[in-house]
Amino acid sequence: MKTGIIGLPQVGKTSLFSMLTRAEVNLARREDRLGVAEVPDGRLDQLAELYHPRKLTHATIELAEVGSLTPESLRDGSGIAALRGVDALVQVLRAYDEAGAPAADVRNLEFDMIVSDLGQVEKRLERVAKDMKKQRTPALVEEQQILERMKLHLEAEQPLRTFAMSAEEEKRTRGFQFLSQKPILYVLNVNEAEAGQLATAVERHGLAAALASPNTGASAICAKIEAEIAGLPAEEAAEFLAGYGLQEPGVARLAQAIYRLLGLISFFTAGEDECRAWTIARGTPAVEAAGAIHSDLSKHFIRAEVIGWQELLTLGSEAAARAQGKLRLEGKDYIVLDGEVMHIRHSG
Repeated sequence: MKTGIIGLPQVGKTSLFSMLTRAEVNLARREDRLGVAEVPDGRLDQLAELYHPRKLTHATIELAEVGSLTPESLRDGSGIAALRGVDALVQVLRAYDEAGAPAADVRNLEFDMIVSDLGQVEKRLERVAKDMKKQRTPALVEEQQILERMKLHLEAEQPLRTFAMSAEEEKRTRGFQFLSQKPILYVLNVNEAEAGQLATAVERHGLAAALASPNTGASAICAKIEAEIAGLPAEEAAEFLAGYGLQEPGVARLAQAIYRLLGLISFFTAGEDECRAWTIARGTPAVEAAGAIHSDLSKHFIRAEVIGWQELLTLGSEAAARAQGKLRLEGKDYIVLDGEVMHIRHSG
């Protein structure tokens, strides 16, 4: 799954993309860029302290900086088209000086996405009407009905994130890649004076109302501080952050927020060779989670040995957990929870 980082010029999206992916900053570039960001996870780090593995592997997310999104490209439609290939959006908002207007920027982009989706719905309705004149099938009738409902919703200037659909309707319309339906995270880029007040930045900058929509989140970051600590050793960076009352880098919180926005969770495998976070969608059954490790594990799945990461740390070892009967055996249909440690028993 890919997340697109967007924002108007001079908001800090290029710097943010570079800090998340550790890619070189090139402010002169305007084309889209792809990168991978590590998702920090203190739970995995604590498991590594227990096992002392030869390798430590965190979860990752794929990011795209949509550098082609400008006021001009929004007007001619080319910028909007660039957003269709991503699964979720991160809109970086300028809040570090008086020239920034975060709430207005949110409304403007939302309106542009709604207009784009409305145009797409209207074109498809025209096509469906023509096809129904040739042959009126149940599938076409159902599609027309849901598109008509979407049209009314969009004409009321409401994003499709707030549009109620059944699982079947969602499956039927997934191919349209509607923009206003994509999960979105608003990221305020604040100044150093606000760095110690990140928790309340969303309300101060008038974004509280935007969070009422489903699949919508907000966070705040001070890109200037993040740039200053990027090259520092861990201890020095921690001291620097502590001076602003912060416990962890903003890019760490942001990566975690994107991960949650996509509806993803991590389960862990742990041992002396490697401690690793595996990415799955929330609600994934154990047999499919096994497939995230290797397809053969899913094919030859027998049982999963499961324990919560914190319980494992408390007990001190898998041997102690097994001796006390704390390692549970779960079947194919067991829904894996965030932060569980699993070992897959298989016949392969």
